Amino acid sequence: MDAGEKPFPSFHSLQILIFISLMLCNLAFVKENVSNPSPFRREFNEFRPFYYCERCLASKVQDTASATGINNYPDEQDIDIIATYSDTSGAIRISRVKMRDLSASWVWENPMDVHHDQSTSSETVVDSFQSVIRSGENAEHYSDGHQDGRIPYLYNSSMSPVKRMRQIARKERRELRTAQLIQQDKETENQMAQAAIERSKSLDTTVKRKYNIWRQDFVHPHSDSILKLMQDQMIMAKAYASIAKSKNESELYSALMAHSKASQSAIGEAHSDAELHPSALDQAKAMGHILSRAKDKLYDCDIVARTFRAMVQSTEDKVTAMKKKTAFLIQLAAKTIPKRLQCLPLQLAADYYMQGYYSKLDLDKEKLEDPSLYHYAIFSDNVLATSVVVNSTVLHAKEPEKHVFHVVTDKLNFAAMRMWFLVNPPMKATIQVENIDDFKWLNSSYCSVLRQLESARTKEYYFKVNHPTTVSAGEDNLKYRNPKYLSMLNHLRFYLPEVYPKLDKILFLDDDIVVQKDLTPLWSVDLQGMVNGAVETCKESFHRFDKYLNFSNPKISENFDPNACGWAFGMNIFDLKEWKRRNITGIYHRWQDMNEDRTLWKLGSLPPGLITFYNLTHPLDRGWHVLGLGYDPALNQSEIENAAVIHYNGNYKPWLDLAVSKYNSYWSRYVMFDNHYLQFCDIRQ
Repeated sequence: MDAGEKPFPSFHSLQILIFISLMLCNLAFVKENVSNPSPFRREFNEFRPFYYCERCLASKVQDTASATGINNYPDEQDIDIIATYSDTSGAIRISRVKMRDLSASWVWENPMDVHHDQSTSSETVVDSFQSVIRSGENAEHYSDGHQDGRIPYLYNSSMSPVKRMRQIARKERRELRTAQLIQQDKETENQMAQAAIERSKSLDTTVKRKYNIWRQDFVHPHSDSILKLMQDQMIMAKAYASIAKSKNESELYSALMAHSKASQSAIGEAHSDAELHPSALDQAKAMGHILSRAKDKLYDCDIVARTFRAMVQSTEDKVTAMKKKTAFLIQLAAKTIPKRLQCLPLQLAADYYMQGYYSKLDLDKEKLEDPSLYHYAIFSDNVLATSVVVNSTVLHAKEPEKHVFHVVTDKLNFAAMRMWFLVNPPMKATIQVENIDDFKWLNSSYCSVLRQLESARTKEYYFKVNHPTTVSAGEDNLKYRNPKYLSMLNHLRFYLPEVYPKLDKILFLDDDIVVQKDLTPLWSVDLQGMVNGAVETCKESFHRFDKYLNFSNPKISENFDPNACGWAFGMNIFDLKEWKRRNITGIYHRWQDMNEDRTLWKLGSLPPGLITFYNLTHPLDRGWHVLGLGYDPALNQSEIENAAVIHYNGNYKPWLDLAVSKYNSYWSRYVMFDNHYLQFCDIRQ
């Protein structure tokens, strides 16, 4: 040993030193030629597959280590282990040992496995080592790029820890989003299921007999088989009886007619087999025998076909005649006052004069002309109907003391109308009853309708005795012979500024309406410069101008659009200031004069109203006014219940027996049936 060389310690001491250095320092492989690291990196790149697949790494390294030992890797002899240790004096020492000198029991630990909490077996070899702090220029070289004190790995992984963490974060976000979507789907399904349950609660499962495919006939196909058979037999018997009579087969004719009469008696008013007379089945069998005889003796295809065609034609003629008769009777019933309704005004008028109510004066005259209050106009000769309008309006008003009702009636009903509201005043509201005959300005020289009613041509058309007023007159003309179309109460709505000169706005109400909500907000509706606020009635092609006006006349076709939407009279808010400014009454007079010969429209107040307020009507929300309760039995029930005003326009008025029964309750709930006048006249619910 040369004097300049350091003494090499014994093998036992070397083991102790290496153990201590492994405990105190980080180990790393370094190449013998540090100045050229590329071969070193290429050397370790050969071992990368080991840490890319942890399972493969464990199995392959285990096999290699068990077979040849850890010191048998290629070129191990070129790899030195540099160890640092402290001697007994505390001085730092450096020693070098070849990797091939280590035994096969040595195991190298990968720091990555510690960070991931993955323990390895004693047979596992890891591909990366921490670099050691070297002395001299090598130590400085390693510390140049690592000022933070962290020791770099000697290899560059294709997937860095940051990238791996991002991949894990993306995976977690995907799982979280998937869980959220699954939860949303479950919530949506629960909501749909709950909605279906709620809809099923309101489903009407009642069997609709005689109206649709769910009638009992389709549940039990043979339930009415006997009844249908007997009805068909009667038709065939009638046909064969006609043929037998034409061929002088008197005996067969008499037998067919006798059996037809017996079958009709057995059927009676039955609508199903259960309602038939017990002898009906025997009669059907007997009719079958006589029809079989008639067929054998009389059947001829051409003759039977002609007979059936004649029967169809005869039936159609009867149906047409019945329709005309029905229209006539409905019009007659609509304008005929029932006895109990005649009793009411007569009894009221008698008490009005006998009990001295005629001397009482109207109170709250200041309110009658106060434009800051809510004013209503009702023109009617029906005491009971007017009371329902007033009662229903006041009942739903939030501030009834601010509501003023102006009722105008004719001379015949003035005493009765005034008496009713004197003894039955509306709660806190103010009411005024006037007689139309007291309006002296309303005369034939000013009013076109009055002038026309005095003309000989109008009298001849409407009042002449020999004028066709029977069924032969046709359905169209009958409806216009209702006295209401000739009453000035029906046309007084075109003179509102003259009737109430000191008011700014007024709400017009027909006497066949019922109020179901507070109408106060109508006075706040912005009419946008229009005169009339009304609900439009046109749906698709129905209730447009061409339904009411004669567009074959150039005066109409040149001034109006046939597809313009019609609107409803019955609940209208009128701006009386704008009315005066635009001279609406003058427009009405001009068109009424042009229609003296009834070529522009027939009688009534709606057609002249459509013309007078053309392009001057502001459409209100449909919820304010629902029409049709006086003629349409198929209205939407929810629309009726949610409407502010419901209108019994048509012939089926709620106070008549013609009324649609299912709509009666909306009107009758506001009738004071416990009133002694109504009980005296037998007006009951």
